[in-house]
Amino acid sequence: MVRAEFTVFPFRESGALPPHAQAAVDAATASGLEVDVGPLSNVVEGDLADVLDGLRAAEEAAFAAGADRFTLNLERVS
Repeated sequence: MVRAEFTVFPFRESGALPPHAQAAVDAATASGLEVDVGPLSNVVEGDLADVLDGLRAAEEAAFAAGADRFTLNLERVS
């Protein structure tokens, strides 16, 4: 099991998610991941292969929607 925290830039500190961040969340969700959306970052957990596949989809969707940066922190959880 792994936990990944990702942030899509540029972000806004209040209000609705910008389109590029929403696209990333939607792509991760469509890949089967449950996304915990936070004010500055988003978190997913699952098997390594599933998380990496979902993050790939999220990154591609974010950049296609106008993101200029996608940061990721990945850690193993028990």
